[in-house]
Amino acid sequence: MEEIKTTERGWAGHFICANHCAFRRNTLIEYKDIKIAVSTIGSMWLNGEYVTIGDCRYYETKAFYSDTGDKKYHDIDVKKEIDLDCKCHIERIDEDSDNEANGMHDNAVKWICEQLIKGNKL
Repeated sequence: MEEIKTTERGWAGHFICANHCAFRRNTLIEYKDIKIAVSTIGSMWLNGEYVTIGDCRYYETKAFYSDTGDKKYHDIDVKKEIDLDCKCHIERIDEDSDNEANGMHDNAVKWICEQLIKGNKL
């Protein structure tokens, strides 16, 4: 049985304004010939205030299959987003939001790994 490999990476995996986000996580999941990146961003600071990054959210987690043409970094293919069946956004920002976002990211990674092991289509 093949094992799942996860690698924490030091750059944002999605979101064009991620350079303005204080919170960024990017985990590469590898199983057999499948590579999936889970990306969480949030806590975006612009013009002296926290601003939302989408539809009333301050943090979001997304997952994508990697770009098959990217043999070095296995970054995301924006056309191949995976629908997550777990919490994937936070609609507030406070002193607990970063910890909650970490947990949200970890749960998304765990959910994807479980689906891969079960052989479920993502």
